[in-house]
Amino acid sequence: MSELTVEKGTPNMMTFTLPMVAGLGLILGFLTGNVVGSPWIGLLLGTVIGAVLGYVLNTMVPSKATGRWVVIIGFAVIGFLFGGLGGAVGGVIIGAIISWFAYWIGRGAYRDDVPIYATPGQTLWWNFFLFICGAIFIFLITPILVVMPLSFNAEDFFTFTPEMLRLDPEGYSLKHYRDFFETSDWQLALKNSLVIAPIATILSVSLGTLAAIGLSQSHVPGRRAIMAILISPMIVPLIISATGMFFFYSTLGNFLEETVGMSKSLVGYIKVILAHAVLGIPFVIITVTATLVGFDRSLTRAAANMGADPVTTFFRVQMPLILPGVISGGLFAFITSFDEVVVVLFVGSAAQKTLPWQMFIGLREQISPTILAVATILVVISIMLLATVELLRRRSERLRGMSPG
Repeated sequence: MSELTVEKGTPNMMTFTLPMVAGLGLILGFLTGNVVGSPWIGLLLGTVIGAVLGYVLNTMVPSKATGRWVVIIGFAVIGFLFGGLGGAVGGVIIGAIISWFAYWIGRGAYRDDVPIYATPGQTLWWNFFLFICGAIFIFLITPILVVMPLSFNAEDFFTFTPEMLRLDPEGYSLKHYRDFFETSDWQLALKNSLVIAPIATILSVSLGTLAAIGLSQSHVPGRRAIMAILISPMIVPLIISATGMFFFYSTLGNFLEETVGMSKSLVGYIKVILAHAVLGIPFVIITVTATLVGFDRSLTRAAANMGADPVTTFFRVQMPLILPGVISGGLFAFITSFDEVVVVLFVGSAAQKTLPWQMFIGLREQISPTILAVATILVVISIMLLATVELLRRRSERLRGMSPG
């Protein structure tokens, strides 16, 4: 039997299954050994344990559910004996991964999603592609997963304490969250973010939607060049945009203060709001333009034939159909304004200090662990907004007669 059979069946035990499971055990053992301070011993033990599990599970334990639970419980017990509750959780994770992989490799399940006629090379490429996708996802999500538990650290450290690793309740605390809600500097930054971001979002949505609708008309001259200019804030490095905004809005600020008579604080808010609106407009234009691709132009002509003026046609016919794209663009604009720090450093002053600015100060000047709690709050808000964007995308596709998948 070949190492990778084309027909349904199990691959060769000694030349394929055992080396593959042993390789995974090597990786997991090395990572576990690093945690306890003995990486090379962990590497050796992981390789041996992986090879043994690959053989035992596929030859002596025919029930996949039974085999996996035995391995998970066994690793959990071992982890608890050497590392307490934290070690038990780690053991459960490692046991679940290696037992699943042993059955997945040993029973040829890696061929389930590829055509029956696929060659070994094609099968390898398909599973390698899935592995790369999973690795990229882990690479992107791991920093977020690390910040969240660190925000509950009972100590003023930016690292996991031994108590946290043991899942000892005394190692966890809400004091960084209390510091965020009770400190005047953080509350001022939160208030400014909650004032600046919504107003900038309204401006972005209003101007971006009108621009997208106008540029979607085929008779507009030079619309491709205009589109490129309008979305340039997404392409140009932010530090360059911030420098240009500094010089432009400083002149505007002087005019509003000296000629119009506005207060310095109000002018500062106006400059930051306008700058954030400029950054948010490209997101609105792109999402609304994408929604307008499937828009039926005959609906607006029919409304005009029935006597509706352009404003009525827009709000009663066009807007309900492109609303998912408008809201999606608005959410992206809100996230951009709420998380932006470079432009506000150039354009704003201490009175307009936002949450990202305060977080930057916490890193640069006083190394405040409160930024971990704030980062967790911002991550949760961003996840909620992005989930809303996805729901709106699906609704928009249903309205256009497309499959949400």
